[in-house]
Amino acid sequence: MVHDLDVRVPDGGFTVIVGPNACGKSTLLRALARLLRPTGGTVQLDGRDLEAFRAKEFARALALLPQSVSAPEGIAVADLVARGRFPHQRLLRQWSIDDESAVSRAMDATGVSHLADRRVDELSGGQRQRVLLAMVLAQSTDLVLLDEPTTFLDVTHQIEVLELCRDLHAEGRTVVAVLHDLDQACRYATHLIAMRDGRIVAEGAPRELVTAELVEEVFGLRARVIPDPLTGTPLVVPLPGRSAIAPSSVDMPEPGTVRAGARAA
Repeated sequence: MVHDLDVRVPDGGFTVIVGPNACGKSTLLRALARLLRPTGGTVQLDGRDLEAFRAKEFARALALLPQSVSAPEGIAVADLVARGRFPHQRLLRQWSIDDESAVSRAMDATGVSHLADRRVDELSGGQRQRVLLAMVLAQSTDLVLLDEPTTFLDVTHQIEVLELCRDLHAEGRTVVAVLHDLDQACRYATHLIAMRDGRIVAEGAPRELVTAELVEEVFGLRARVIPDPLTGTPLVVPLPGRSAIAPSSVDMPEPGTVRAGARAA
């Protein structure tokens, strides 16, 4: 449960939400994706309440990759990725060259073109995750939400996914992701939201935000924060010994207002 929130996602930025387990990261992302309705306050896209969007209109504005996705049994990779084009289909406008091009670009970007004819249920966890990401990219939205997109990926593919997110941001898309790796978040994000116990502790540019004090407050981890020797972004070096603060349980007051300031397609 998250509560007392008042947050704005920067338009055209790469925002990463970080925090310990069960702190509300995925809950916040689901609220931004209209999967959860707040009991108080509003969630808005460009000043418009999410509930005001029609289903396909909303799907053309925002794409979400949740933590867990069930693919139909026996479906081929290319067919699953093509489902990302559903919001663009209308009664008088079925599959087009634009759709074919969007699917092809998405599969190339995620490195799964060679798997096009394979069944999704035959793939490894990492391959499957990249196929799901391709489906999201094929949706061609200006706002992309990713809930732990590097799950099941080895470190090489984790970096590939994060580089892809950076490319999407460079193209002008607004990207919001939940990540567990704070160092990766600092290296790739333009905006960081740090959460603990259902509340936002701090937000801002990683270089200005991430300090040893913040790491201890959010994660209960004693650490030294030094500049990354390659990028100059914050690099967290844990200190020897036990964590200074044990994670606390989440209480459940009334949720507040969440505002998402991203562009609609």
